[in-house]
Amino acid sequence: MGGERLTREFFARSVHEVAPDLIGALLLVDGVGGKIVEVEAYDQDDPASHGFRGRTGRTASMFGPPGHAYVYRSYGIHWCLNLVCAEEERAEAALVRALEPAAGLAAMRERRGAEADRALCSGPGKLCQALGITRALDGLPLDEPPFELFAREAEPSLAVGRRIGLTRAVEQPWRYGLAGSPFLSRRF
Repeated sequence: MGGERLTREFFARSVHEVAPDLIGALLLVDGVGGKIVEVEAYDQDDPASHGFRGRTGRTASMFGPPGHAYVYRSYGIHWCLNLVCAEEERAEAALVRALEPAAGLAAMRERRGAEADRALCSGPGKLCQALGITRALDGLPLDEPPFELFAREAEPSLAVGRRIGLTRAVEQPWRYGLAGSPFLSRRF
């Protein structure tokens, strides 16, 4: 169930290289998770990025080191998981938008309610709730418990498009997904 384990070194490059390489990777948190089917890339020069205006208490984890989690609350309601990329002090991260549930489905259903598998992790807030991700995981390394990340086993068919829900830098084609997946947060 997954290829070789991803280490911090995997993330020590541009988010624009890492983000498409995450499609098809296996993400587990305390043994619960699935295949990553959708991510969005954000870099420090991007006006839609939390790192654009510099480091704050909220965004400190986004500034590195690579291979760590950046977890923040969206709209004061939902937790969102980002995987920090690039070199330290360069704010780049990939927002994990959707997973294909594969492990710990009973735990996911309990946390999310008795939803269909397609709806368990089809959005950044949903997947964090399903995997039990909260601010407590912010700044933790992605290659140590409770996280486990494994490389994809095969080259996926990628869909590329504009990011979702933004008012700035909306034209950037920095959303990546598994083409045709029924587990996406929104079709491409």
